Amino acid sequence: MNRMPRTNVGGLSLPRILCGTNWFLGYSHQTNSKDRTIREFMDEKRVVDILCTCIKNEIDAVMGPPVEFLTNCIEKAKDKTGKDIIYICTPWKIEEVDWAKEKGAKICMPHTSVTDTYVNKREKNLKGIEVWLKKIREYGMIPGLSTHVPETVIYADATGLDVETYIQIYNALGFLCQIEVEWIYKIINEAKKPVMTIKPFAAGRITPFVGLNFVVNTIRDIDMITIGFTSPYEVEEDVEIFFSILEKRRPNIEYQITRSKKSLEK
Repeated sequence: MNRMPRTNVGGLSLPRILCGTNWFLGYSHQTNSKDRTIREFMDEKRVVDILCTCIKNEIDAVMGPPVEFLTNCIEKAKDKTGKDIIYICTPWKIEEVDWAKEKGAKICMPHTSVTDTYVNKREKNLKGIEVWLKKIREYGMIPGLSTHVPETVIYADATGLDVETYIQIYNALGFLCQIEVEWIYKIINEAKKPVMTIKPFAAGRITPFVGLNFVVNTIRDIDMITIGFTSPYEVEEDVEIFFSILEKRRPNIEYQITRSKKSLEK
């Protein structure tokens, strides 16, 4: 019996939790030393173990850039579990759309470093991005847009761009958001297509309990939450918190114990 709720993007079924990859590839959004530590720590075995745990919890979609290390890990996790994994590719260069097709990506979304250069606030459009979307569609992949600019969703919807989904930053701190969180909330909830929210924990600045309670309760049932995991334990814990929110109950998790909390013990 399937437990993980799913949504639909351009005719493709996706889990409402997506596996992010910043913590696989060394993008901590904290310090250079933290990035380096991630890259030295996250070897193929660790990533494959995390992906297998994701599959066990019905998280069968991974969002990430066109990186051989990532796609190799995806293939090994597929072989190990006998289950499919949907690859959502976020390319930086238009020629990487070819790479995404070759690697079997089902959804292709130009990265924010591409998308946001097309945002024209004077004319309120993304004129020129159509070349990317046309190529993605012709290659049989579902087109979307990854963005850090709130206007992207509004302009793409208003001008009828051929996109089926958006990636948008959303967290309780407003980390990396360009305007107030309330406005991001409004944009996501008024979007014509499902939104893949990213950075729900503000790149480790918010605990999963706080981050998930905020995001889950303020997005729509058609929207998704992209979570970066550093271990199989985090997959299990975050999934339990997610379901506790949906089921309106306390999460069945072990609370972190430190010496300063000894006085709280019964």
